[in-house]
Amino acid sequence: MSNSMLITVIVIAAVVVIALGVGLWTMSRRRHLQQRFGPEYERTVEAEGGRVAGERELRAREERHAEFELRELPSERRHQYTEEWSGVQERFVDRPEGSVGEADELVTRLMRERGYPTEGFSRQLRDLSVEHGRTLEHYRAAHDVKVRSGAGQTTTEELRGAMVHYRALFEELLSDQRSR
Repeated sequence: MSNSMLITVIVIAAVVVIALGVGLWTMSRRRHLQQRFGPEYERTVEAEGGRVAGERELRAREERHAEFELRELPSERRHQYTEEWSGVQERFVDRPEGSVGEADELVTRLMRERGYPTEGFSRQLRDLSVEHGRTLEHYRAAHDVKVRSGAGQTTTEELRGAMVHYRALFEELLSDQRSR
């Protein structure tokens, strides 16, 4: 085998090894994002118009999230929030629409106290998605009912469902658990 043939074989082998390495690295990053964001991964990929744009958005969320100073709540604050939540649920019987609004406000306050920015629902979704991606569908559904209830377009059963959805995120935020 001549030197030029040997160099050609080595170059081809190196290109194949590099291509395999890049492919494995890409798959590993994709798997990381899929595991971290759960159902939010596919939602974002679809919303952004493809995997490359969707994964870029998810990585940007991770970078933004890394800048947050998230904190656990002391046990007395968790207890206070639990008591407030119980009060909201109790008032549901007499004021379902008002209670859904209160639940939304309580979740937003809890987010803020934990260290999440709370400027707008869309931003809240993006910020929560990094650690609470599996709970976001609950939050979306609850928020949708809250918005529609303001226009009197919801049933009591939908309002009850919204309370259940808010509770899922509330409990996760309160306990400092991640949905991953």
